[in-house]
Amino acid sequence: MLKFSIHDQSARRILILDGGLGTMIQGYGLSEEDYRGTRFADWKILLKGCNDLLVLTRPQVIAEIHEAYLKAGADIISTDTFNASAVSMADYGLEAYVYEMNRAAAALARKVADGYTLRNPSKPRFVAGSIGPTNRTASISPDVNNPGYRAVTFDDLRASYAEQVRGLLDGGADVLLIETIFDTLNAKAALFAIEETFAERGRRIPVMVSGTITDASGRTLSGQTIEAFYASIAHANPFSVGLNCGYGAELMLPYIERLAAVAGCAVSSHPNAGLPNGFGGYDETPEMMAATIGTYLDKGLLNIVGGCCGTTPEHIAAIAQVASKYTPRAIPEPEHVTTLSGLETLRITPEANFVNVGERTNVAGSAKFAGLIREKKYEEALSVARQQVEGGAQIVDICMDDGLIDGPTAMRDFLNLVMSEPDIARVPVMIDSSKWEVLETGLKCVQGKSVVNSISLKEGEREFLHRAGLIRRYGAAAVVMLFDEQGQADTFERKIAVAGRAYKLLTGNGFPAEDIIFDPNVLSVATGIEEHDGYGIDFIRACGWIKANCPYAKVSGGVSNLSFSFRGNNKVREAMHSVFLYHAIAEGMDMGIVNPSMLQVYSEIPSELLELCENVVLNRRPDATERLTAYAQQLKDKSGTVSDDTQRLQWRKGSVDERLAHAMLKGITDFIDEDTEEAYRSLGNALAVIEGPLMNGMNRVGELFGSGKMFLPQVVKSARVMKRAVAVLTPYIEQERSEGRAASAGRIVVATVKGDVHDIGKNIVSVVLACNGYQIEDLGVMVETGRIADAASKWQADVIGLSGLITPSLEEMAKVIVSVEQMGLKIPILIGGATTSDMHTAVKLAPLYSGPVIHVKDASEDVRILGELNSAHREDFLRNLRTEQQRLREEFVRKESGKTYRTLAEARARALRIDTSRIARPTRTGRFVFADYSLDEIAKLINWSYFFAGWGLAGRYPALLDDPIKGEEARKLFADAQELLQQIIDNKWLRANGVVGIYPATGDGDDIVLYADDSRRQELLRLPQLRNQQPDDETNLSLADFVAPAGSGIADYVGAFAVTAGIGLNELAERFRRDNDDYRAIMTKLLGDRLAEAFAETLHRRGRTELWGYEKPDAFTPKELFAGRYRGIRPAFGYPSCPDHSMKEDIFRLMRVTEATGIALTESYMMTPGESTCGLIFGCEEAHNFSIDKIDGEQLADYAARRNVDPEKLKTIMPQHLR
Repeated sequence: MLKFSIHDQSARRILILDGGLGTMIQGYGLSEEDYRGTRFADWKILLKGCNDLLVLTRPQVIAEIHEAYLKAGADIISTDTFNASAVSMADYGLEAYVYEMNRAAAALARKVADGYTLRNPSKPRFVAGSIGPTNRTASISPDVNNPGYRAVTFDDLRASYAEQVRGLLDGGADVLLIETIFDTLNAKAALFAIEETFAERGRRIPVMVSGTITDASGRTLSGQTIEAFYASIAHANPFSVGLNCGYGAELMLPYIERLAAVAGCAVSSHPNAGLPNGFGGYDETPEMMAATIGTYLDKGLLNIVGGCCGTTPEHIAAIAQVASKYTPRAIPEPEHVTTLSGLETLRITPEANFVNVGERTNVAGSAKFAGLIREKKYEEALSVARQQVEGGAQIVDICMDDGLIDGPTAMRDFLNLVMSEPDIARVPVMIDSSKWEVLETGLKCVQGKSVVNSISLKEGEREFLHRAGLIRRYGAAAVVMLFDEQGQADTFERKIAVAGRAYKLLTGNGFPAEDIIFDPNVLSVATGIEEHDGYGIDFIRACGWIKANCPYAKVSGGVSNLSFSFRGNNKVREAMHSVFLYHAIAEGMDMGIVNPSMLQVYSEIPSELLELCENVVLNRRPDATERLTAYAQQLKDKSGTVSDDTQRLQWRKGSVDERLAHAMLKGITDFIDEDTEEAYRSLGNALAVIEGPLMNGMNRVGELFGSGKMFLPQVVKSARVMKRAVAVLTPYIEQERSEGRAASAGRIVVATVKGDVHDIGKNIVSVVLACNGYQIEDLGVMVETGRIADAASKWQADVIGLSGLITPSLEEMAKVIVSVEQMGLKIPILIGGATTSDMHTAVKLAPLYSGPVIHVKDASEDVRILGELNSAHREDFLRNLRTEQQRLREEFVRKESGKTYRTLAEARARALRIDTSRIARPTRTGRFVFADYSLDEIAKLINWSYFFAGWGLAGRYPALLDDPIKGEEARKLFADAQELLQQIIDNKWLRANGVVGIYPATGDGDDIVLYADDSRRQELLRLPQLRNQQPDDETNLSLADFVAPAGSGIADYVGAFAVTAGIGLNELAERFRRDNDDYRAIMTKLLGDRLAEAFAETLHRRGRTELWGYEKPDAFTPKELFAGRYRGIRPAFGYPSCPDHSMKEDIFRLMRVTEATGIALTESYMMTPGESTCGLIFGCEEAHNFSIDKIDGEQLADYAARRNVDPEKLKTIMPQHLR
């Protein structure tokens, strides 16, 4: 059959890709027997869900789906091979059938597509061989406790993909589609396998690449930005690059815009039909999706468009109809800009001035780093890399060339750890070695576009080009050292001869000029050997020649080599480096390996020294070396002097025990490593160090904390010191544990219960208890009931700690307690969190368990209670606890039995009647998305009083700062918070997304009804509300009272909102925790909470001033805003006036919140990120906050009926409001 060119067709029109193959397969409702067919009837593993197998067992189903999409207008249909690789098929034991599946799937799609092409040759149809990401990741460890571990290697993936590609090619695929990429290293392995297969067969077909964005920060699961993702795969010259899955079309739009801005090829998009609803389906209609795609096309962003999860032939038909009205995006001309990437991109342009390559992770450049690598202390060695990045290195050079180091193993293990550290991995890596095996090992570990340092012509042209070709296939740039078969190019003439030859060879064989980085060899000057005098100026002249004769190539070098003759005289060396760089950069040097601390500002070098250095570097006079040497001998190097710290460090004169206690009390980490080691040498036992000087210090901290003389921020700083000390002792502890000599105060399993994502309190408790000698097993957040009980049993825990912030968590705690009871455990269970109380614990939880259930108010009380449980007075304590809980239960019964409530009818008769004549009409209605909102603006409305309360420092800000007792610590805490907040803002560590809606509304009894438009004919959403039934209130309020009632003839409006300031927060807090910095980890969480609330305040103000328009801008100061002086309210779900958290689900569906903001709901209606809030907005003058308090069974039944919800479910959502 005549072959058509997909390149030609894509230049003429926007091509239509098919939709969700998996969605269509689900619609068939296939059984296990359907998947097995006759051929696999006796297979020992369940096969239902292995969609790729259907091409062998139910091919007619797949053919029908292809047919449906082609009929809808698809130009490209993708094969049923998304998971048909050996790595993925291992789960089913079907590895042996991978080639057959791929060949059969491609042949099946080929047959159906060709049939449509024959019917209408003017619209040829193409087959895309679908290649999914597999269920393994090469860049991320599946074991959080072992970040260097990888469940699959580059070579595993490469072999797996190669087999898949062979089958697709043999089946007749027109194009290969690597899609749903969440880890770019997986994609690079696929691209490598494809290139190998193309080379073997001497035939190429186009390759499409499509990634997946997994969160609202616009990054892949493995952490790359859109731009870094493209830079990492661009070496393969793909036919197209795009995004699919992850999001619906609306939320994907800004990321496609970013991709289209950098892509030098066609751009594709096949988004989901929105985001999954609560039942796993997709709600976005074909018309809605097509309208959004129209926005893409209006902006000229796409060449190829289709659908992913949830999209059907109807969606594709609607998209095809819209796309037919537009022309495809124009492919831009090549830029030839050197672009490297880690998790983020580095573009080396003239405007970038000079790119600094960090040299301290080179074993030849740092004795400290080399020692750590030889001892395999890779995690400690990470700190060296981190310091370089924090110090401004834009590329990190990693070299393991040392006779005592296994180079390939060290490179692999260290790079795997580097890739797990986002603050290091964000910059590109320079993989440095003289051994090809080490270089290739490194290339298999990095997902970004790295630099290989280096290759040269030393071993001849054939080997040079072979290695360059492999570097290109791995997707890296190359440093080309100016060596050839004769040796090192040391003179200007030799340098330009070798550079010109290498450039011609590389570019003539397809190596991009912009990926060539020449190193013309920085050699030592002023050695006393006359032949060396010209080395500096020859390098500088070579820079200029390369720029003039090797377009787009870059120049680099190792600057410190220049001044080796003056080792020990830092002042002279620094001046020489600055002079050299000043002239080399002027001639075109782009980057270099240089220690920033070994540089002076060129203009500030003393004139005499400047002249002497320039004479040497530029070889201006024959006696330049002698003159600079004489100057250096007279110069007294003062670079190592420091200020007098005698007074400040007076405490360092004490004994090691005194020094440790002081460090603990003051939160000083500067000397903790050396002091802990000294204490260990003195006592000879790690446990003795912990139980002795360290616990003495922490006990003192605990005493002061318990007596109110120290505050939580100080305690957390002290805990940071303790953790650093324990980290030093950990190797000794492990050794002692293996010898049976270690012990602890007890083992505690802690968890935030299922459905709840808040963990600030839990983390504080964990830190404090760990510092008091307890072993903590922290299960994290949203922990399943059974897992907590199982962990307690398996770990032989002495205590379980349960945390929860929201009301539904109380019910989850009850389930955990029942589960522990059923396992026959009797260990104490501690209960904590904002909604917990002594009364609730006594009435609702303690009766469920044979052992003690104890409510704790804060971290200091945890320590006290555990101290009682471990003391000789344990039984007395438990007896008193049981007595007190019985008293609380009796008190509860007595109070409840004596209370009377108004009936629902009586309460409704006392509803508020608002003045409808003063209702404001909004200037704009509808849904408004606020993406990546300015944190700087949000921060202006932080209510710092609540921030201090989170640290246990109660009081009003700013008066708290002058409090005679708490003021000093509050001021320190405030300074630390301001510093961290500014870093968060400057570095964009967090992102804030929000959505607000203003809708026509009426009050219908106790319901609020929202309408699609001002005609009020189409009801969008009905929001039933609860009503206060208290007998002593003049009016019994419901939020529905604040809306003009139906039949009043008054047009009223109600708003809704959902905001988060927590995008990226968990990663940031975890980064601090990895650094044993719990103080900043906890502070990050508290700042995130305050930013989320400030964001809600910010958008509420914009709603009143811009959308509703009844308030003038800047009408209220922040203090007045915090006091609620403005008109209207914004109660969040869970507030006393609207305690039903499940109503969030209605608002999420109405405003497509997850799509717009990235906020998701748990099954217990908790929002993730936890630093989020969602609620309603009322503009009524009479609206004010109030409490529903208790409701009776009649109202519960009435409300459940109006909500169409099981009353039993409501009891778990808001148990504290039930009589």
